[in-house]
Amino acid sequence: MDSKQQLLNTSEEAKEIFISHLSADPVIFGFENNELKVLLIKMNYREKWLLPGGYIRKDENLDDAIIRILKNRAGINDAYLEQFEVFGRKDRSEFYFEDFDETLFHKQRFITIGYLALYNPTNTTLIADDFSSDCKWIYLHELDKIDIGMDHRNIIERALLALREKISIKPIGYNLLPEKFTLPELQKLYETILGKELNRGNFYRKIKNMGILKKLNEQRKGGAHKSPDLYSFDEEKYNEALKNGLNNW
Repeated sequence: MDSKQQLLNTSEEAKEIFISHLSADPVIFGFENNELKVLLIKMNYREKWLLPGGYIRKDENLDDAIIRILKNRAGINDAYLEQFEVFGRKDRSEFYFEDFDETLFHKQRFITIGYLALYNPTNTTLIADDFSSDCKWIYLHELDKIDIGMDHRNIIERALLALREKISIKPIGYNLLPEKFTLPELQKLYETILGKELNRGNFYRKIKNMGILKKLNEQRKGGAHKSPDLYSFDEEKYNEALKNGLNNW
């Protein structure tokens, strides 16, 4: 079955199952090799890259829908999720489905809810769904080299801005770093998100004052310099800071 026929075959069923005119698009950031990545899927139809989004069932809550969508479209479970913006440009998906008439469910005007998601790429076994030929992590610096459909490039850019704003009021790192990490590794994560260098002394002082780290009786082995201490996040205090915000940043 070709990709166009696949969409035609699912259109009528989608009208029965899903809410019209409402979708959700998660921007899933990962951190690897001191760079940010974003998770994208390559659609069978038009072979463009898109965010792994989807539609909302008539019988489910919005947050439950995004959890289902991530699992079904990419094989991801337990990602950090937070709504960050609503996107409602009237022609945001019209051109993408220009080969179809107006009766196609997917061609209707959809307002989409953007979700900011954080996930460690090393924890992922990616699984593409039946509508996709590929599902992969792509470094942000590589996005200009690929063909991204609809308005999803703009959604990614807005998500990065939201992440930069979030970093000043809530902790970042639990879903992006390995279980054990060094302070330089944590600082590099912050610098990568913010797009600028940070003063090491000020960063270490501020991050320790958050009270969300546990210093381990271990060091990172290897390298020419003194082995740096390893840390982990205090999960209880981290979650409290997520809920209530930061007092000492």
